[in-house]
Amino acid sequence: MESHQNYEIIWHGRGGQGAVTAAKMFTEAAYYSGFKGVSAKPAYFSERRGAPVSVHARVSAEPIRTFSNVLFPDIAVVLDDNLLEMVNVTSNLKTGGLIVINSAKTAFDLGLEGEFTVAVSDAYHCSQEAGLIIEGNVLVSTSILGPLVASTNFVAIEDVRKAIQKKFKGKSLDRNLKAFELAYDRTTIVDFIRPLAVADR
Repeated sequence: MESHQNYEIIWHGRGGQGAVTAAKMFTEAAYYSGFKGVSAKPAYFSERRGAPVSVHARVSAEPIRTFSNVLFPDIAVVLDDNLLEMVNVTSNLKTGGLIVINSAKTAFDLGLEGEFTVAVSDAYHCSQEAGLIIEGNVLVSTSILGPLVASTNFVAIEDVRKAIQKKFKGKSLDRNLKAFELAYDRTTIVDFIRPLAVADR
């Protein structure tokens, strides 16, 4: 695992998908991994379910003193590939950055262009297979962490498991861990350019 640096992450999702939960679990895991500063701040475009939502997260080797929106992310996490038609997730992504996408498509089929790496996993069907369904809605808040952890090396997988264990109990914990691990194992990574944050797999 590489030495601690500072990372800025934007999470793109829809209301009800769990983008806020995912960001908070990941930043908590980063804290367990030794980062002294972590933050996750949601920005709602509408309060209704299904409306676009973004979460601006930071993990830092030192305490965080900046809580504004992330403007130039190192990593963009997309919980719904349909959002690619609505949000330009690559517009301000740093050169050599990373895009993590929940999709059944391949990285090449998503139509993305630029100097970055793309990590893709079908988090939706991983959650569905794990039984992570509430009131008919398939939740991807933990499964989307799978491709994020698989394609980076600054937060330990055991610390992500620890954050999930803090959040859920009983059968819910079993389902969430299974969804995370299925999505982790089924991640594919395509390097358009080699970024520092991408792990060897």
